[in-house]
Amino acid sequence: MPRDRVVSIAHAGVVIRFVLNVLWLVFGGGIVLAVGYGFAALICFVLVVTIPFGVASLRLAVYSLWPFGRTVVPKPGAGVASGLANVLWVVLAGWWLALSHILAGIALCVTIIGIPFGIANFKLVPAAFWPLGREVVDAP
Repeated sequence: MPRDRVVSIAHAGVVIRFVLNVLWLVFGGGIVLAVGYGFAALICFVLVVTIPFGVASLRLAVYSLWPFGRTVVPKPGAGVASGLANVLWVVLAGWWLALSHILAGIALCVTIIGIPFGIANFKLVPAAFWPLGREVVDAP
Protein backbone atom coordinates (compact mmCIF):
# COMPACT_ATOMS: atom_id res chain seq x y z
CA MET A 1 0.00 0.00 0.00
CA PRO A 2 1.48 3.39 -0.91
CA ARG A 3 2.57 5.67 1.94
CA ASP A 4 0.18 8.45 0.88
CA ARG A 5 -2.73 6.02 1.17
CA VAL A 6 -1.70 4.96 4.69
CA VAL A 7 -1.44 8.58 5.83
CA SER A 8 -4.82 9.32 4.25
CA ILE A 9 -6.46 6.40 6.08
CA ALA A 10 -4.90 7.45 9.39
CA HIS A 11 -6.07 11.03 8.87
CA ALA A 12 -9.59 9.80 8.10
CA GLY A 13 -9.61 7.89 11.40
CA VAL A 14 -8.66 11.04 13.31
CA VAL A 15 -11.38 13.03 11.57
CA ILE A 16 -14.01 10.35 12.26
CA ARG A 17 -13.06 10.20 15.96
CA PHE A 18 -13.25 14.00 16.17
CA VAL A 19 -16.71 14.08 14.57
CA LEU A 20 -17.96 11.26 16.82
CA ASN A 21 -16.63 13.07 19.91
CA VAL A 22 -18.36 16.32 18.93
CA LEU A 23 -21.62 14.48 18.27
CA TRP A 24 -21.19 12.64 21.58
CA LEU A 25 -20.80 15.96 23.39
CA VAL A 26 -23.94 17.40 21.89
CA PHE A 27 -26.27 14.43 21.42
CA GLY A 28 -24.75 11.50 23.32
CA GLY A 29 -24.83 13.01 26.78
CA GLY A 30 -21.12 13.73 27.13
CA ILE A 31 -21.64 17.16 28.67
CA VAL A 32 -24.30 15.88 31.08
CA LEU A 33 -22.07 12.98 32.17
CA ALA A 34 -19.06 15.26 32.63
CA VAL A 35 -21.05 17.74 34.72
CA GLY A 36 -22.42 14.90 36.86
CA TYR A 37 -19.01 13.35 37.44
CA GLY A 38 -17.53 16.81 38.05
CA PHE A 39 -20.19 17.60 40.66
CA ALA A 40 -19.49 14.27 42.38
CA ALA A 41 -15.77 15.13 42.35
CA LEU A 42 -16.44 18.48 44.03
CA ILE A 43 -18.41 16.78 46.78
CA CYS A 44 -15.61 14.26 47.26
CA PHE A 45 -13.01 17.04 47.47
CA VAL A 46 -15.05 18.91 50.09
CA LEU A 47 -15.25 15.80 52.26
CA VAL A 48 -11.41 15.58 52.25
CA VAL A 49 -11.31 11.87 53.21
CA THR A 50 -12.81 10.99 49.83
CA ILE A 51 -10.28 12.93 47.74
CA PRO A 52 -9.10 9.76 45.91
CA PHE A 53 -12.70 9.22 44.81
CA GLY A 54 -12.80 12.84 43.64
CA VAL A 55 -9.74 12.25 41.48
CA ALA A 56 -11.39 9.15 40.03
CA SER A 57 -14.57 11.15 39.36
CA LEU A 58 -12.57 13.82 37.54
CA ARG A 59 -10.91 11.11 35.45
CA LEU A 60 -14.37 9.79 34.55
CA ALA A 61 -15.57 13.32 33.75
CA VAL A 62 -12.70 13.91 31.31
CA TYR A 63 -13.12 10.46 29.75
CA SER A 64 -16.87 10.94 29.35
CA LEU A 65 -16.29 14.24 27.53
CA TRP A 66 -14.09 12.73 24.79
CA PRO A 67 -14.39 8.89 24.77
CA PHE A 68 -13.69 8.08 21.11
CA GLY A 69 -10.03 7.34 20.42
CA ARG A 70 -9.26 6.78 24.11
CA THR A 71 -9.36 3.76 26.39
CA VAL A 72 -8.89 2.85 30.05
CA VAL A 73 -5.93 0.68 31.06
CA PRO A 74 -4.64 -0.53 34.43
CA LYS A 75 -2.19 1.89 35.99
CA PRO A 76 1.17 0.28 36.69
CA GLY A 77 2.05 0.44 40.34
CA ALA A 78 -1.52 0.64 41.65
CA GLY A 79 -1.38 -1.11 44.98
CA VAL A 80 -3.62 -2.87 47.42
CA ALA A 81 -5.02 0.42 48.72
CA SER A 82 -6.57 1.23 45.34
CA GLY A 83 -8.11 -2.24 45.23
CA LEU A 84 -9.64 -1.80 48.68
CA ALA A 85 -10.87 1.68 47.78
CA ASN A 86 -12.43 0.24 44.62
CA VAL A 87 -14.42 -2.22 46.74
CA LEU A 88 -15.80 0.73 48.70
CA TRP A 89 -16.46 2.59 45.42
CA VAL A 90 -18.39 -0.40 44.00
CA VAL A 91 -20.59 -0.61 47.09
CA LEU A 92 -21.34 3.12 47.25
CA ALA A 93 -21.43 4.25 43.62
CA GLY A 94 -19.84 1.93 41.09
CA TRP A 95 -22.61 -0.59 40.61
CA TRP A 96 -25.31 1.96 39.86
CA LEU A 97 -23.01 4.02 37.62
CA ALA A 98 -22.08 0.90 35.65
CA LEU A 99 -25.72 -0.15 35.47
CA SER A 100 -26.76 3.27 34.18
CA HIS A 101 -24.10 3.12 31.45
CA ILE A 102 -25.24 -0.40 30.49
CA LEU A 103 -28.90 0.64 30.29
CA ALA A 104 -28.04 3.79 28.32
CA GLY A 105 -25.84 1.72 25.99
CA ILE A 106 -28.62 -0.78 25.34
CA ALA A 107 -31.13 2.01 24.72
CA LEU A 108 -28.78 3.74 22.29
CA CYS A 109 -27.93 0.52 20.45
CA VAL A 110 -31.61 -0.08 19.73
CA THR A 111 -31.44 2.73 17.19
CA ILE A 112 -29.03 2.31 14.31
CA ILE A 113 -27.69 5.85 14.53
CA GLY A 114 -27.10 5.51 18.28
CA ILE A 115 -24.86 2.43 18.06
CA PRO A 116 -21.54 4.36 18.30
CA PHE A 117 -22.86 6.21 21.36
CA GLY A 118 -24.05 2.93 22.89
CA ILE A 119 -20.57 1.50 22.40
CA ALA A 120 -19.10 4.60 24.07
CA ASN A 121 -21.37 3.99 27.05
CA PHE A 122 -20.23 0.37 27.19
CA LYS A 123 -16.60 1.62 27.20
CA LEU A 124 -17.42 3.72 30.27
CA VAL A 125 -18.75 0.72 32.25
CA PRO A 126 -15.41 -0.68 33.50
CA ALA A 127 -14.16 2.80 34.36
CA ALA A 128 -17.35 3.64 36.26
CA PHE A 129 -17.38 0.30 38.08
CA TRP A 130 -13.68 0.09 39.07
CA PRO A 131 -12.00 3.52 38.50
CA LEU A 132 -9.10 3.57 40.95
CA GLY A 133 -5.83 2.13 39.69
CA ARG A 134 -6.71 2.89 36.07
CA GLU A 135 -5.73 5.62 33.66
CA VAL A 136 -7.17 6.98 30.43
CA VAL A 137 -4.83 6.76 27.43
CA ASP A 138 -5.07 7.37 23.71
CA ALA A 139 -6.14 4.24 21.83
CA PRO A 140 -3.52 2.79 19.48
